[in-house]
Amino acid sequence: MARATRQAGVQHVVWSTLEDTRKWIPLGDTRLPTLYGKYKCPHFDSKGQMDETFAREGAPTTYMMAAFYWDNFIHFGMGPRAGDDGSLTLALPLGGVKLPGIGAEDIGRSAYGIFKKGTSTVGQRIGVAGESLSGADMAAKMGRALGKTVKFFDMPFDMYRGLGFPGAEDLGNMFQFQAILGEEFQRYRDAGHTRELNPSLQDFDAWLASNGSKIAIG
Repeated sequence: MARATRQAGVQHVVWSTLEDTRKWIPLGDTRLPTLYGKYKCPHFDSKGQMDETFAREGAPTTYMMAAFYWDNFIHFGMGPRAGDDGSLTLALPLGGVKLPGIGAEDIGRSAYGIFKKGTSTVGQRIGVAGESLSGADMAAKMGRALGKTVKFFDMPFDMYRGLGFPGAEDLGNMFQFQAILGEEFQRYRDAGHTRELNPSLQDFDAWLASNGSKIAIG
């Protein structure tokens, strides 16, 4: 794709990328398990390692980094789980840090905002997020939208990696990487900066108002 953009004479590319986690946590670092022999977080690393290709062989490129998709609560089985007593629990492995999130539709709107700036952002890394929230705050907001009490369980990373669904290890490493980076990860995904690109940006409450009824409860 990178080479094709240059060959086609494209004036400006927005490459949706993520951090190559191995730049912070090398393969020999045991804080995160190594996956497939060459990744710490495959869906991050496989994108991040292509940044140099876009810089070297692609058309003028801006590097956009998205946050956690709130739509995962609808489509990916990450919604709250019902207990035997009917109570709801949102379980994510956050390690006590806030999670920057965004509605999927706002990612495209933010990319459009980058294009509207012309080529002034070429070479820059721009993170996009609608809001950064603690697990407890997410659960409380979700509960108000659903009209039910939702508790938060900060699941241990190893427990999440062991859940056995496809991609559990990858996602477990993703959440732990975010926790390890802490404020550094947050700084790259600032809602204020994102709103400058996308004035209609939704925070979590606004996203819930439109999508709360679609959240899958397990």
